[in-house]
Amino acid sequence: MKWLVQTFTWWNEQSLGTRLHTWRHGERVGEDQFGNVYYRWRDGKIDPALGFNRRWVIFNGVAEGSKVPPGWYGWLHHMTDELPTETDYKPREWEKPYVSNQTGTPNAWRPPGSTLAAGARPQATGDYQAWSPEA
Repeated sequence: MKWLVQTFTWWNEQSLGTRLHTWRHGERVGEDQFGNVYYRWRDGKIDPALGFNRRWVIFNGVAEGSKVPPGWYGWLHHMTDELPTETDYKPREWEKPYVSNQTGTPNAWRPPGSTLAAGARPQATGDYQAWSPEA
């Protein structure tokens, strides 16, 4: 059943094409606390189209970019060449811990004035003037 899901979806772990590409060209470099696995092109090969070594992640479960920790994010985006597993990476005090994407859930952020926000909607201020074709 897993091969069927991988054949027809891209949001659950990896597709069949990604699995094949990773098997042929990928070098596993590490894994994070969420079970995401990180790869780069084998033997430090430089992609001729991009001019640098490609890097990618295979998500554990649903492919959600916010599941990439800050240290691995920096490595994936070529901000650093040091792997978080080879350095003693410590998150900065302003870096928040991972929280899954809350869009579409009751915990989603709703700005003030939203019809879905709790409480009473703020009173209109009267600073809006409707457009009229005659004006």
